This record gives sequence, C-alpha cells and structure tokens, in this order.
Amino acid sequence: MPKTTGTLTVPGAVLHYQVRGAGPLLLISQSGEGDADRSTDLVAQLADSYTVVTYDRRGLSRSRLDAPELGATLAEHADDVHRLLASLTDTSALMLGCSLGAVIGMHTAVRHPEQIRTLIAHEPVAPRLLPDDERARHEHELAALQDLYLRDGLGVALPEIARTLGIDPAATDTEPDLTPQPMTAQRTANFDYFIRHDFTAVIHDTLDTAALKDVSTRIVPAVGRTTARTVFDHQCATALVALLDCELQELPGGHNGNTSHPRAYAARIRQILDTVG
Repeated sequence: MPKTTGTLTVPGAVLHYQVRGAGPLLLISQSGEGDADRSTDLVAQLADSYTVVTYDRRGLSRSRLDAPELGATLAEHADDVHRLLASLTDTSALMLGCSLGAVIGMHTAVRHPEQIRTLIAHEPVAPRLLPDDERARHEHELAALQDLYLRDGLGVALPEIARTLGIDPAATDTEPDLTPQPMTAQRTANFDYFIRHDFTAVIHDTLDTAALKDVSTRIVPAVGRTTARTVFDHQCATALVALLDCELQELPGGHNGNTSHPRAYAARIRQILDTVG
C-alpha cells in the first residue's frame, strides 16, 4: 500500500510522520533509537487492516528540534503523541508502544485517555512501576550505562545496554527476508540522542503510575516470548500487570520482536486487538 509522509509543528520541534494502510488508526511508538522506518516490516503486515502511523520521535532522524541540546521529557514526548493524533483523527486510536514508546503511551493515556482506546505496552522501561529499591537500582543502572557511553562510546556501551534489556545481538532466531537495519550515520546519531537525552528522561520520569488504574484506555501489558524474566523491562511489564490486575500477553521474539519476527508479531497484535474489542 502507498505510504504518505507529513510534518507537524509542535512546541519546540517539527515532527516527521508516515501513514500507510486503511482502517482503524494504529499508532506505533518505537523503542530506543527507532524512527518511523524502524518497524517497516511490521507495518507492511498490518497495513491491510489498519491505518498505521509511525513517526520520528523528537530528536531522531527527520524530526527537527529548536534546541537539540536540551533533550525532552517523557511528558513532552507524550504531548507530541497527543498533538499528532489530534492532527490525524477525531476518534480514539489504537497504539502499540515498544519499550520507551510504551512509557510514552502510558503518559498519553493518563493525560488524554480519550485519544487512545487500547494501548499495547510492550516491555515498558518504566522504573516508577517497581518497588522503591528496585526503582533506584535500575535508575542507577541506566545512569551508569549513560556514563559508559559518554566515556567509551557506542561500541562499548551498546552490548551492555542490550544485556540490561535482555537483547541478544547475536540471536539467529529471526524471520527470513527482513529489511536490513545497518548502523548508518543517522542511526548512530539517533543512538547518541537516545542515550544522552532519553535515558535522562527515563531516570527522571514523572509518570503517575497510580493514575493508570483509573484511565479509560485499555492498557495491555506485554512481553517478548524469549525475554528473560529477570531483566528490567520484563519486570516492569509484570509490575504493570499487578497494578492493573490483568493478564500478561506474550509476543513473538524478545525485546525487539517487532523487528525480528514482524509476521508473527503482527498476527499476535491482531489477536490482542480483536480480543479487547
């Protein structure tokens, strides 16, 4: 299906976004350094049933910042989602949030629940969901990873970041014929912004976790089937399950199952969305 692109001016930035497909609007908020092209194989599997929207989070790729050195809070990222949805539809949307994108989705659900009827929150990096001692430990862990990157660079820091999130960079259990995701100069720049600024946003997050229990948005916590139960992001998802008193959903692959298993992941997304209405 043809893809259309657009830009949206928001406070302090201009966002780049892409729209593909037809049907109910499904916004995908990416993980890590991922921009609007990150889930291109997944989008291709969903665009026959949904109007799939992806975007470059502020600070990444084609989204321009007025003051790049300042970074952004997760509340500001959520305000971008609010404004993007408001510009594209006057009805409630569906949302898939992956990792950092899941936390952005939860912020949006607290502030603008009328805009999102269902949020699939896949392995949210949300320390505030955890008990205080665990929260502090993981915030310090993220700060140490940030310091490691600033001191020794991406080549040293990236394997440690992957370990923290339960990602196996050498994993061969992937679907065939995936779109290559090479480490281009643009992707390296995205990693730089993500680690310098979005790590800080996670460490200093202000998410009102108690408010999540009362929002009208249906929040569906999810984990990757191969993500170790001991890692930070899996623990956050299970804590969200306990908070909301709901069932944990499994998705194919691990933390990045949306890119490693797009066909099976898309099929599971359809099942979940059909089940919750």
